[in-house]
Amino acid sequence: MEKLLNFINGEYAEPSSGQFLDNYNPSTGEVDSLVADSNEMDMILAIQAANKAFDRWKKRPLKERVDYLFKISELIEKNADALAEAESRDQGKPVSLAKKVDIPRAALNFRFFAGEILHHKEVSTDVDGKLLNYTLRQPLGVAGLISPWNLPLYLLTWKIAPALACGNTAVCKPSEFTSRTASMLGEIFNEAGLPPGVCNIVLGRGETAGQTLVSHPGVPLISFTGGTATGEKILKSTAAHFKKVSLELGGKNATIILKDADLKKTIPGVINASFLNQGEVCLCGEKILVQEELYDEFVEKFVEATKAIKVGDPKDIKTFMGPLVSKQHYDKVTGMIEMAKNDQGKILVGGDRPDLPDDLKKGYFLNPTVITDISNCSELHQTEVFGPVVTIQPFKYSADAAKWANNSEYGLSASIWTESLTKAHKLAQSLDVGTVWINTWLNRDLRVPFGGFKHSGQGREGGEHSIDFFTEQKTVSLQL
Repeated sequence: MEKLLNFINGEYAEPSSGQFLDNYNPSTGEVDSLVADSNEMDMILAIQAANKAFDRWKKRPLKERVDYLFKISELIEKNADALAEAESRDQGKPVSLAKKVDIPRAALNFRFFAGEILHHKEVSTDVDGKLLNYTLRQPLGVAGLISPWNLPLYLLTWKIAPALACGNTAVCKPSEFTSRTASMLGEIFNEAGLPPGVCNIVLGRGETAGQTLVSHPGVPLISFTGGTATGEKILKSTAAHFKKVSLELGGKNATIILKDADLKKTIPGVINASFLNQGEVCLCGEKILVQEELYDEFVEKFVEATKAIKVGDPKDIKTFMGPLVSKQHYDKVTGMIEMAKNDQGKILVGGDRPDLPDDLKKGYFLNPTVITDISNCSELHQTEVFGPVVTIQPFKYSADAAKWANNSEYGLSASIWTESLTKAHKLAQSLDVGTVWINTWLNRDLRVPFGGFKHSGQGREGGEHSIDFFTEQKTVSLQL
């Protein structure tokens, strides 16, 4: 059976313990590969390799570092089909989605940050012709990069690219549920000629390999995307060493539909915001709020559109939703649907498994689910489901929508659908979230800051904000 190995100091290596984790194909529910179950020793070896490589990497001319990033981007594009198929096989997303979104974005991450660092400018100030102040940016050392299972290559490269561009080296810890494309990156790094130790990939569990990474004194900065509970643990583990930490955590995002929304544009947009990638996107709109005057019409058309969604084999180009990522996650999501039933919620569509061929019957498939008649104070409206489950509530005034959208410990994103830009602007100002989309969803400009309010994280990354995070700024004051 295929083994997914660590990539340390430019070479693939089995875990020092010789232990592996079963890696399940979510479409079949069967083990189809083994993932290195790395321990503290494996992570320390990777950190040592990254520290050793750092001194030479940071001194390389900027143009050389940029050339490596461009070459990596080209190789990701060259291997796009293989990477998309591997991503689907590991995570469950449709191959067509991986080809359209995940893999192109991974390539763009390297290309974008190569250009961003190449054209980045610092400032200087003159004090009466007697004093000149200017700033320098310096890399910190080894960047610890921890990525989640929902957008594996997309989000891992979002971290690797700016870290390397700024002159840091990196140790990456992808999710143990979706390690395949991360492991494949090692081959791409070697083909691109990236020096050994500059970027290392250690597979395994968070409580072993991940914990060593975040607590090690030789790793001065941590970028983490994942669950809020894990983010809290990371903050506690890094506090003693005063590490720079960026956390992009969970969300319970609202989709707000005002009475003047054009449903011909709104319904397709909200379907995407609800169910893209099986709803396994931290930015998905799990809580749909619709103004009373439009509520009945919206519900009717939204349910109709939901019933038309094709759930099935990720290899089928017509499939919109594949399986959930794991049996554990499937049980969590279906458990929340049962909780909604116990709260007297009305399931308008979904909540059950689709009828699929025999080879997919053990997969973790779930029909998209729409629920109404749930109290705004219910656990379902407070807890992130991270699956193809949405609730719909009516509201009377925009102020009510803002109040209910903000009634959560999370504050990651929201979307507003309306033909009035004035109303949209005022409503956007009242939402306690890091990103508000108006008449669109998940349109990401890599130049703008990204992050959340409240328990959805701390810090911002993207464009110059990533440069800020992956460097320290030094002021030089020169007497003339």
